[in-house]
Amino acid sequence: MSMTQSKSRLDQIIAETHENRRKREMGYREQALKMYPWICGRCQREFDHRNLRELTVHHKDHDHDNNPSDGSNWELLCLYCHDNEHQRLEEAYNYGTKNTDGKPVEATFNPFADLAKMMKK
Repeated sequence: MSMTQSKSRLDQIIAETHENRRKREMGYREQALKMYPWICGRCQREFDHRNLRELTVHHKDHDHDNNPSDGSNWELLCLYCHDNEHQRLEEAYNYGTKNTDGKPVEATFNPFADLAKMMKK
């Protein structure tokens, strides 16, 4: 197989992958938009037909193939909140924190514990 044929085949595979993803997203996105109010589940921003493209479907378990018809794995998030959700998951993965549920990690260090003693010096 020549280099040109190899590149052409790779381009075809990438195009098919993008098309399949778009089709899959359209299916569950359309369902979610019919099922839920057009409001971001985090920041409560409201959407209408003019800006609906900025409202995304987030998979709560991060598995894009898990699309139950009752919508239990979906939530509507604006682009910004959706990016933030995935960034938090990536940071949890990269930095080893066990907090992937979005709840704040409880602080154990108190930088002001000896403040009174320090002030006396």
